[in-house]
Amino acid sequence: MHLDVSAYTIPTDSPESDGTLEWNSTTIVLVQASAQGQTGIGYTYGEAAIGELIESKLTGVVADRDPFDVQGSWQAMTEALRNNGETGMTYMAVAAVDVALWDLKARLLDVPLAKLLGRWHEQTPIYGSGGFTSYSDARLAEQLSGWVEQGITRVKMKVGRDPDADPGRVRVARDAIGDEPELFVDANGAYTRKQALSLAETFVDAGVTWFEEPVTSDDLEGLALLRDRVPAPMEVAAGEYGYGLPYFRRMLPCVDVQQADATRCGGITGLLRVDALCAAHERPLSGHCAPQIHAHALTACQRTVHLEYFHDHSRIEGMLFDGALSPEGGALRPDDARPGLGIELKHADVERFAA
Repeated sequence: MHLDVSAYTIPTDSPESDGTLEWNSTTIVLVQASAQGQTGIGYTYGEAAIGELIESKLTGVVADRDPFDVQGSWQAMTEALRNNGETGMTYMAVAAVDVALWDLKARLLDVPLAKLLGRWHEQTPIYGSGGFTSYSDARLAEQLSGWVEQGITRVKMKVGRDPDADPGRVRVARDAIGDEPELFVDANGAYTRKQALSLAETFVDAGVTWFEEPVTSDDLEGLALLRDRVPAPMEVAAGEYGYGLPYFRRMLPCVDVQQADATRCGGITGLLRVDALCAAHERPLSGHCAPQIHAHALTACQRTVHLEYFHDHSRIEGMLFDGALSPEGGALRPDDARPGLGIELKHADVERFAA
């Protein structure tokens, strides 16, 4: 097999921020794995240096391996990166290659990736995600109500940048989407425990049913405290920053819903391992971002409840890939007529974004 690695940095359509971070661009690290006349696509979202790690440490590892033995390649890659640590960029590098290998295998067999993996579900329900703290009230209302008009019945907004302003922003969001759609909030770990508990009482009055990272994910005791004390039916969720399996094993008892991101937790192979852990503990699993990957991968996860249809990633994937799936009835349904992930790189369009 041969790996080609590239990175592209795409400016956001406006300045964006959440409770703890500000940004104006997103970098996607792309891997193309080729064998027997077919090419699979994989990627992660992170620093361009991830691509350098793939080129220096992983291209030789998978070069002589059987393209049908994806799990064997995954094991070989994680062993090769042992001295780089088992979190962060290491697992993101493995993730990008792993997704490309799964896509390649499905293309070689001429089947959709969802079919190759084996479906528990025919489609992946989604929730619209954005509502950045940098948005005006008008932009917040426009974005969230726009998703509802598309048939997406769950939407999420960012909170935590200005705790005093958050109750008013949440009320703006609820008024914009009406009474029926579910409203989620994501603090990205910006609140203290007491702030989060107090605001949960306020948010539930606006019908908020999902409180993501109310405190930092490093504070497992705080997550467990909030899970037990926020008012019903609000659920506490976290896990998007998870890499190795021990992280998820420690977090599972502390949340109502476990999140995971295939572009961070070691690819589709890693995501399936997290799903098995969730199944063993009877915990729901929610996917984080990268919709074109998760649309397939989460159909193969038994504990899937939904996927974050993140504004930045859905926009980027539509710009870079032909065949990118669009929501239908509040879900993403893999195209059975297209092998693998069903996407092709728009070569003529991507070079202007080269990192």
